[in-house]
Amino acid sequence: MINYKESYPLAGETILVTRAVSANSEFRQMLEAKGATVLEFPALVIKPPSSWQLLDRSIEHLSTYNWLILTSANGVEYFCQRLHHLGKDKNHLKHLKIAVVGTKTEQYLQKYQISADFIPPNFIADSLVENFPESLSQQKILFPRVESGGREILVQELTQKGAIVTEVPAYQSGCPDAIDETAWDALINEVISMITFASSKTVQNFYTLVNQAMVEYPHLTIDSILKDVSIVSIGPQTSLTCQQLFKRVDIEAQEYTLEGLTQAIIETRK
Repeated sequence: MINYKESYPLAGETILVTRAVSANSEFRQMLEAKGATVLEFPALVIKPPSSWQLLDRSIEHLSTYNWLILTSANGVEYFCQRLHHLGKDKNHLKHLKIAVVGTKTEQYLQKYQISADFIPPNFIADSLVENFPESLSQQKILFPRVESGGREILVQELTQKGAIVTEVPAYQSGCPDAIDETAWDALINEVISMITFASSKTVQNFYTLVNQAMVEYPHLTIDSILKDVSIVSIGPQTSLTCQQLFKRVDIEAQEYTLEGLTQAIIETRK
């Protein structure tokens, strides 16, 4: 006999997911498989960089680099798509060692039949420097990344260790122009029980979008909207932004992945 509570531990929860539309489906399926009702509030849009020039130039000079560092699925997707656009393939990466942050980034890399040489034990960029498998001194590193708004600590730490880092914009991430009406109605009508954040940028953009929407609802505040909503964070950096803007975090994943985020939510229901 199926134990309903064990099979569907999130039954009765209505969870708001704030990732970009292109990234939501997998996480939504994870939560729904555990019984949750999921609504989407896209707080991020992903698009090409303002110019391909720097990335293209770096790809044309791949032979001059020792390492390629990829810290996100978006970085993998845009780098590999541009590699192919320029008539190159994985064989042009054979001389390079590749470091990725997180198993999800690695999985996206494997879609292109490319293997990572190094994955740090913790799924955060800071762990990459601490556990780098060889001396960073004079290593020439190519780092395709978000065009603006990303954390600078990784490049700073790599440079301090003597690496020569070339940062190139591979994609942009920005705030959507409008709020999702269904999600907004659910928020102000107290339907939502949890809201999940998988990056600091989604926290910041959610905060911006909600403040814009509240202009027409002068009786509302962020605190009143979220007073009965659990704030769920994927990891320490995202939690820090939640603390800054919402003054609290109710649940933080121990493993900084979507699976870890799902498990952290389930643990609170036991």
